[in-house]
Formats: sequence, C-alpha cells, structure tokens
Amino acid sequence: MRILALYTASQSRGPVENQPAVQLRAGCGIVGDRHYRRNAKPEEQITLIESEAIDSFNREYQQQVVPSTLRRNVLTKGVDLNALEGREFQLGNIRLRGIELCEPCSVVGQLLAGDLTPKQVINALLGRGGLRCEILSSGVVRVGDNIEIPD
Repeated sequence: MRILALYTASQSRGPVENQPAVQLRAGCGIVGDRHYRRNAKPEEQITLIESEAIDSFNREYQQQVVPSTLRRNVLTKGVDLNALEGREFQLGNIRLRGIELCEPCSVVGQLLAGDLTPKQVINALLGRGGLRCEILSSGVVRVGDNIEIPD
C-alpha cells in the first residue's frame, strides 16, 4: 500500500499539478492547494483515490482517463479507501482520519464526459470516487511513501 502520485491545484477549477512531495498541515490542508486554509473543514483538507478504481473505470468504459483529471490529491495503490471511512491511518508519517466517501460531482462528470454523458460518468464512479480525509498531524508526504493502517 503506497502513494503513487500527489496532486495540487492552486485555484478552484485551475490546472492540477503533479508534485513529488507535499507539505500537510493539521487542520489546514495541503500547503499551496486551493482548499488550504486555517481551520479548514475536515472533509476539505485532503482527498485520496485508488489507482485501481481509475483502471477499472477505464477498462469498463473504454476510456483513457488520467488520474489527475479526477482532481483528487493522492493516488493510492493497494488500499481499500472505502474501508477507511471513520478510521485513522497514515500516509508516510502523517496521520489522517477518513471522513466520508468522495463521490463524483457534476464538475468531474463534465470533465470526463466524452463518449459518456456526465450522468453516466457520475454513476460509473459512485462508490469509487475516493475518500475525503482530515489531516491530524503535520509534515511532508512523498510519492512512494507507504500507507499504514493500524489493526
């Protein structure tokens, strides 16, 4: 279980940038990201998505969606994010708590709609859109860091 990619966007609806590492601040979010602010809502601090969910979507719908298009912050491999809702875990050395599933919205539906309608995209990604998390400790996470889930 590890981090495959890290993404930030400095503005809402702005371009998403691939990052080798990001600074996380407890209660605030990702430094430099559009959602970063003091006392940010827990569900707006950081989002994760499984690479396996994107791969599955691409296979099932004959698409070539790149992970950054979904506008999540962390691309994971080998972890069931839905099972982490309401649980604490670690990205590298940083503690997070899964808050709620990050279901696809109309913006993502419109961004991915090519041969599919926005509604088809949203329905296809229900339950596979990722996880919204609260950042519980501060520090740096890097691409390649492990994801640790306590027993």
